[in-house]
Amino acid sequence: MSSLKDRYLKQVDVDEVLLDASNIPAFNHARMEGKRELPIHRYSIWTVGGIFLAVAVVFWGKIFFLQVVHGEEYRTIADNNSVDKALIIAERGVVYDRRGEMLVWNEVDESGEYDFPIRAYTNRAGLGQVLGYVSYPKKDSRGFFFRTDYLGRSGAELAFDGMLKGQNGSKIVQVDALGEVIGEFAIDAPVSGGAVTLSIDAELSEAMYNIIATSSLQAGFRSGAGAIMDIHTGEILALTSFPSFDPEVMADGDDTALISEYNSDDRLPFLNKVISGAYTPGSIVKPFVAYAALEHGVISPEKVIVSNGYLLVPNPYNPSNPSRFNDWRVQGPMTMREAIAFSSNVYFYIIGGGYGEQPGLGITKMAENYRRFGMGELTGINLAEEQSGVVPDPAWKKEVFDDDWRLGDTYFTAIGQFGFLTTPIQMLRAYAALANGGYLVNPHAELGKQSEKQDIKIDQSLMQIVHEGMRKTVNYDGGTARSLERKDVAIAAKSGTAEVGAGNAYVNSWAAGFWPYEDPQYAFILMMDKAPRSNALGATRIMGDVVDWMSVNRPEYLGIEKTDTLDI
Repeated sequence: MSSLKDRYLKQVDVDEVLLDASNIPAFNHARMEGKRELPIHRYSIWTVGGIFLAVAVVFWGKIFFLQVVHGEEYRTIADNNSVDKALIIAERGVVYDRRGEMLVWNEVDESGEYDFPIRAYTNRAGLGQVLGYVSYPKKDSRGFFFRTDYLGRSGAELAFDGMLKGQNGSKIVQVDALGEVIGEFAIDAPVSGGAVTLSIDAELSEAMYNIIATSSLQAGFRSGAGAIMDIHTGEILALTSFPSFDPEVMADGDDTALISEYNSDDRLPFLNKVISGAYTPGSIVKPFVAYAALEHGVISPEKVIVSNGYLLVPNPYNPSNPSRFNDWRVQGPMTMREAIAFSSNVYFYIIGGGYGEQPGLGITKMAENYRRFGMGELTGINLAEEQSGVVPDPAWKKEVFDDDWRLGDTYFTAIGQFGFLTTPIQMLRAYAALANGGYLVNPHAELGKQSEKQDIKIDQSLMQIVHEGMRKTVNYDGGTARSLERKDVAIAAKSGTAEVGAGNAYVNSWAAGFWPYEDPQYAFILMMDKAPRSNALGATRIMGDVVDWMSVNRPEYLGIEKTDTLDI
């Protein structure tokens, strides 16, 4: 057997080579005829077998690595990153001012931090509290949205959030096993939010802000605020509060140093002082006391009262020590019109609380009349959270101080002092009612909207006397608002100075009124907060600078034609 095996594997005899030699010419070489096959060598078999074994080991090793070593990890990737339904954040609506200037809009985030539109805000100064800001949609650590909407935080962004908010959409996202996006398919398109057009003139508001800011620095006021309103529709034409903030900084939230500076600023830049600040009004309440005294027949408008600079009230418990109530200067003889123009404290002490044979309104009628004009209550404006303020009366004093009401309290309430607190927006609405024939109109910031009017039943003939006194405040020698006198438009106004702080070391300065005098269209309010008593720059002068700007840049609001030069 072994020899036979060796024969076929190792040797070929000569006769075997020539075995079929006779058939050589007939060989079919294509069918391998005439050739003898040799057996495959064992070395070749082992070589091929080794190659197959190596390939098998590699494949089985890779399978073990994928399924055993990293099996759970790759399974999670496969489960979570194949096909998913993702959210499409809808664009928020754009905000315009009354002249069509874009104040808030959307931009693509160039930094790549957000995969949805971010808010951009105008660079105009003094509009931070008006426009407000938003908080953006938020994702968790795994990249899933847990807050799917922009949130309006303040100002117009909050007040008109329902109009500005869009409707989010969704999409199908296809990814490979490594988490790379390979396709997106929208299945529910987002709907953008609606546009909002404010009644506010942004450039006028900025001009008012800059004038207030410059005046604050010049005279040492802590802060200030102002607003102008259409007395018939309630539309706010201008509104600003100094100091302000940058809404974009608040929306982005990245500049933590500046945000911390805002929060630590004792001038309260986030506070919309027109709406949310409550201040002692001082003498700007005197026209309302004058009207109530006329309506209740307390005094004739032609009756003369003399101010020698103070009023002495006998002290029944200590006759040698009478109570002294000072005027801010010696006024001399005056009727009601001059008393309004001069802002006489003595005159209003007397018609408010009475003196000698002259009766006064008394605190009950006085407080009722203040509230009749909307003081001590919310106006309903939605641009900021309002304060209701305080109209002092005996019930309030009993509750707060557990003390009885006294004549001196009535005197001080008649000139806007004591515990009196109002917001500038309340006084703006009150002056609008004083100017428009006796209708309380709720202020708002939406262009074209007409507020409902509340008739507070004013006697126009009596109110005309008050109007004449306010006009004299501007154009009469000794009037306290002479800086508002102009030849291009007639303004009726009232100034106010309220003592505040420990020892009355500081004053708030007010200017309030309306124009044109003959046919009122707009009311205004301007309040400068907490300046030293020595300050000589009042709110009426500051408001005069605002009117100067308007006469050049917005003459249509004053009812005058624009010319190259104006005689002021």
